[in-house]
Amino acid sequence: MTGPQDENLGTTAVREGFEFDEAALAAWMQENVAGFAGPMTVEQFKGGQSNPTYKLVTEDAKYVLRRKPPGELLKGAHAVEREAKVLIGLAKADFPVAHVYGLCTDDSVLGTWFYVMEMVEGRIFWDATVPGVPTEERAAIFDAMNETLAKLHSVDYEAVGLGDYGRPGNYFERQIGRWTKQYLADEDAGRDPYLDKLIQWLPVNIPVGDDMTSIAHGDFRIDNMIFHFTEPKVLAVLDWELSTLGHPGADFAYNAMMYRMPPEIVAGLGGADIAALGILTEEEYVAAYCKRTGRGDMPNYNFYVAFNFFRLAAIFHGIKGRVLRGTASSLQAIERVKILPMLTKLAWEQAVRVDSAD
Repeated sequence: MTGPQDENLGTTAVREGFEFDEAALAAWMQENVAGFAGPMTVEQFKGGQSNPTYKLVTEDAKYVLRRKPPGELLKGAHAVEREAKVLIGLAKADFPVAHVYGLCTDDSVLGTWFYVMEMVEGRIFWDATVPGVPTEERAAIFDAMNETLAKLHSVDYEAVGLGDYGRPGNYFERQIGRWTKQYLADEDAGRDPYLDKLIQWLPVNIPVGDDMTSIAHGDFRIDNMIFHFTEPKVLAVLDWELSTLGHPGADFAYNAMMYRMPPEIVAGLGGADIAALGILTEEEYVAAYCKRTGRGDMPNYNFYVAFNFFRLAAIFHGIKGRVLRGTASSLQAIERVKILPMLTKLAWEQAVRVDSAD
């Protein structure tokens, strides 16, 4: 049986429907990427749900290309130009991200906008239990992930040129509205009873007086970062397509919801013996982040988790729509559609958990 790592790791030939003019790309890179020299081969990464991602290989270098998918797209989705902007900004703060060589907003080159960045090589853990490493290293890997997210939330976004990267304040109201609108607009994907309940429950349960702003990654999972080959060190955080100026507690809770997430949905620890694995408990992981960011506790944590389960379910609902329209970019998109009912049910269970704690 193949696991998530087998299914997502590595590259394949460019899949049907995601081809582009490779000669046009080579010409663009010759003009825009310092030191580029062909010939160049192009492969497509297996992982990644939203923006098709390619590996570009020359004799002297390796690059990564991220582009908007072909076909009709929802307004505001697949904004590769935002990904490039946040990577360039965070590099100024010495945050671990790949170097961006250039962004192309001319559809005539490849048919859709794209950017090219360096290829950072290291380990990607598609399984949140981090198999195949010593127990003491596993604990250090989780600590490095926690530390990296705390560092992100401490970046002065104004100082690195990201003051206009989003609208500070009212994060939950805006995000719930955004994902509700996308959910309702995607008629191809249909309606879900639990998502219908959540779009009613969430707006009236937003915590009062809880309004903080930082750069928020939006998809900070263990499988969205590259670790050093031999050290518990984060070399690069990947997949910034959902990033914005947002609420740091919500961004952290998205990462920490791995403790309540079954592994068959996304990289999760649900059902795992974390004590035997040497991984911090959920409570300890929350406390470590709070200590690093100078806060005493996180009283609205369970709401943050409920919100994030809803948001992930809305994203998967969007993947379902793309599958039905034939524009899904990942081989695993159909599998995500299959588990959507399980995810939406879990999302509603988090809301019930918040109500039970009141």
